[in-house]
Amino acid sequence: MSNIIILGAQWGDEGKGKVVDLLSEKFDIVTRYQGGHNAGHTVFVGTKKFVLKLIPSGILRGKRAVIGNGVVLDPGALLDEMQTLDQTGIDVGRLLAISNRAHVIFPFHRLVEKASESREGRTAIGTTSRGIGPCYEDKIARRGIRVADLLDRGNFRALFDSLGADKQTFANAFHIDGHIDYAATREQYEAFADRIRGMVCDTSRLLNDAIRAGQRVLFEGAQGTMLDIDHGTYPFVTSSSAASGGACTGSGVAPTRIGGVLGVSKAYTTRVGGGPFPTELKDSTGERIRKAGNEFGAVTGRPRRCGWFDVPLLRYTSDVNGFDSLVITKLDVLDGFDEIQVCTAYRTGGQITDQVPATAYEMETAEPVYEVLPGWHGSTRGATSYDDLPAGAKAYLQYLAAKVGVEVGCISTGPERNETILLPGSRFQQLIG
Repeated sequence: MSNIIILGAQWGDEGKGKVVDLLSEKFDIVTRYQGGHNAGHTVFVGTKKFVLKLIPSGILRGKRAVIGNGVVLDPGALLDEMQTLDQTGIDVGRLLAISNRAHVIFPFHRLVEKASESREGRTAIGTTSRGIGPCYEDKIARRGIRVADLLDRGNFRALFDSLGADKQTFANAFHIDGHIDYAATREQYEAFADRIRGMVCDTSRLLNDAIRAGQRVLFEGAQGTMLDIDHGTYPFVTSSSAASGGACTGSGVAPTRIGGVLGVSKAYTTRVGGGPFPTELKDSTGERIRKAGNEFGAVTGRPRRCGWFDVPLLRYTSDVNGFDSLVITKLDVLDGFDEIQVCTAYRTGGQITDQVPATAYEMETAEPVYEVLPGWHGSTRGATSYDDLPAGAKAYLQYLAAKVGVEVGCISTGPERNETILLPGSRFQQLIG
């Protein structure tokens, strides 16, 4: 049994929260290694629905939860999330560890992001305007403030005043409306520091010590690979490393200590926000998928763009991440279709290619080349055995595995934890133990 990474194989919202919740009982620690509080993992426990934006969803099963150094942290959002969990009887203070090297989001980050998104001549990315991108900008520019700095009151005041002055200069230069009381904000964050102090530590040391002691770690990605800052549809991406390599840099655990990577993909494709989406369906079929799949953002409520499954995209993200096995979610959404289309290549510049274009313009203008598969009219909803699936659903899954070149080791047939099929003898089963 080994430590594994679970991450999204598309543009996010693939159902990673349920998968992490499903597997967490096999692991001792669940770690979040990148992103901010814009990535909502939705988990159903019985009739209760949980939307976790920062805290790894394994905490719902009483597992140790770690927020790694690669995450950007809004302390106010974290404390709100902690309060919600505390009210359900989960002892967050005991189970949660926060990296002292994670960077901190401030209100002026949100102000800068809103202004940047609306600035004339700027390509709108479609962000959630929660200050995540500007916080990562400060991190890379080496002027950011980390949790360790936040806990050091004397040092924090000097760093905050300096960074706040920079942001105010920027706001003045670009005529950005919006008032921030910097003195009051500084006092508020000092109060935040006192409330999280007992949970802050060197989480890299914590994780490595746990691995040396024989404990298992599950690394939980946010967003999806096609939103990775390097490998996604740039510039319509997030500001962090959402691919499997980000698990190492964002947690401080070496790649030699990770035994496998599981990719989570819907049986179709969705995307939120701006950016290219070759298989997007802007018709009644897309609306049918959206309604059947309840495709609205867990955090923002924004309707997701919907389209057919994209094989070149999955082959690309499999190469980038090294998937050992795929989890296919929301298979039940495709119940009842007479035909299902699958993109197997793109037509771009007068040529057919199965490679994902490097530029957003090329991908925006790429036309999908489809193969048409027969659908099925039996129900897959709630199925817990592969043998219970309609023949058409089995054929569809086999087709996807053959085209992508990665086994399908797990199938989700509904939002509940038990609405899941694990394929015996699969690499997936070997990894989770």
